[in-house]
Amino acid sequence: QVQLVESGGGLVQPGGSLTLSCKASGSIYRIYTMAWYRQTPGKQRELVATITSGGNTIYADSVKGRFTISRDNSKRTVYLQMNSLKPEDTALYYCDANVQRTVLTTTENYWGQGTQVTVSS
Repeated sequence: QVQLVESGGGLVQPGGSLTLSCKASGSIYRIYTMAWYRQTPGKQRELVATITSGGNTIYADSVKGRFTISRDNSKRTVYLQMNSLKPEDTALYYCDANVQRTVLTTTENYWGQGTQVTVSS
C-alpha cells in the first residue's frame, strides 16, 4: 500500500505564511507527478500546483507569485510554501501523487487525508 500524510496546516492571519508538507510511504518504486489540490464546502476540488519528478511546475492563476511547490525525491516529500495568504485561500488542502509501486506495474493515483488551512483575522 501507499500512504500520503499531509502536515503543516493551521490558522494564519491574512498576509501570513504557511508551509505544507506531504510525505509518501509504503511500497513505492517511483513517484511521478505530485500535486496539491484544495477544496471548500460545496465546491469541487481544484488544482493548486503540480510538480513533475524533474521539477517542472504548474500553478493555478489564483496562487501564482504567492505559492511555491517543491519536492525532495530522496525523502518522497512534496511541499507547498504559501505566502501572502488571503481569506479565499481557506480550504482543505490535499496532496496527490502518481505512483508506480513496482517496476512491473503501471502508475496509480493516491490522495492524502487533507490538512485544513484557515486564513482569518
